Amino acid sequence: MGSTMAEKMLASHAGKRRVEAGEMIDVRADIVMANDITGPLAIKEFHKIGIDRVFDPRRVIFVSSHFTPAKDIQSAQQAGILRKFAREQGTVYFEIGRGGIEHVVLPEQGLVVPGQVVVGGDSHTCTYGALGCFATGMGSTDIAAALATGEVWMRVPPTIKFVYHGEHPPWVSAKDMILQTIGAIGVEGGRGAVMEFSGEAVAGLSMEGRLTMANMAIEAGADAGLFPVDEKTLSYVAARAKWPYEVVASDPDAHYTQVFEFDVSAMEPMVACPYDPANIKPVSQVDQRPLDQVFIGSCTNNRIEDLRIVADLLRGRVIHPDIRCIIIPGSVEVERQALREGLLEVFQQAEAVIAPPGCGPCLGGYMGVLGPGERAVSTSNRNFRGRMGHRDAEVYLASPAVAAASALLGRVASPAEIVREEVPAR
Repeated sequence: MGSTMAEKMLASHAGKRRVEAGEMIDVRADIVMANDITGPLAIKEFHKIGIDRVFDPRRVIFVSSHFTPAKDIQSAQQAGILRKFAREQGTVYFEIGRGGIEHVVLPEQGLVVPGQVVVGGDSHTCTYGALGCFATGMGSTDIAAALATGEVWMRVPPTIKFVYHGEHPPWVSAKDMILQTIGAIGVEGGRGAVMEFSGEAVAGLSMEGRLTMANMAIEAGADAGLFPVDEKTLSYVAARAKWPYEVVASDPDAHYTQVFEFDVSAMEPMVACPYDPANIKPVSQVDQRPLDQVFIGSCTNNRIEDLRIVADLLRGRVIHPDIRCIIIPGSVEVERQALREGLLEVFQQAEAVIAPPGCGPCLGGYMGVLGPGERAVSTSNRNFRGRMGHRDAEVYLASPAVAAASALLGRVASPAEIVREEVPAR
């Protein structure tokens, strides 16, 4: 029997010819990452180990992204711990103004590449699986051990295969595909497993779309979300890779614990309703009650492709008078590109608010926290009760196209409504 791509990558990093699902192994990590929330906890545990230096400063990456610029004294202290440790150890460090969200910055800077094993102190580390590397989130104690030794202890996860057939209908994106998938298998449907995505509809996705799908594998409980490496991947990587890379593919006779198949040609844009990413409905079936806020950002959907889609819908139109629309580019590089293309001006003319690159209100920290009873559409990845603010606020997860349409109409809306019916300017 052959091996899956996850099994091959873990075997090569464990010094073994092959590994089996369920086997406990010590794995060499190519990259260890943490942010301003998880990094300080990992640093505290690192100091307890009694080792003075990280295993390899070139392979340790810290990104201040969640509460920077500091919103209060506590967040300033958190970022300060991360900044000081990075300077002392000489690790890679992205300060505000030079970085953004780690899950946007690392791929675009070529710091994660195919064939690697990447561990991060953030559950959405699985995003990097879009590049064909095994990437998974871990607790700060595990990250502390990885900082010290460059190794982690893990169980080899089983792999579930997801095959997507058909051509994408208008406005159906990678976000809709992953919401449909989570709705089908539930938030624990991929628990402790690898979700391996394939099929002609996946091959048609851009790298930005693949990063979005891999990002939300954790919302189905999966350890990792993996995409096969194809010409699109290699073209993306070749322009930016900072490390040598290896293309790893699943064997034709690899064992999958389950196989799910989807036909995207029959889909319409999907929305995850409160308070569960699996509580999905087609956009046409979501209730039409008024919204208070639309957030377009987060590590799921704030890359340049996402902002272009939003700009195409907002151009020449004005946000609904009752809506606060917050747009946050995922990185400084995304922000610069949006500036060069005139997208930021489009957003301003539409009366949206543009915030500096970072996580923003995704985790209810700042720059858009929701009050009691408020309702919002968000392009982020989680809508658990209290995630973006008050526990009685309601968050609807959707694609950038649905979010932009909703910002214009003041309710959950399909982009097809905007294209079909011109919204009068105020």
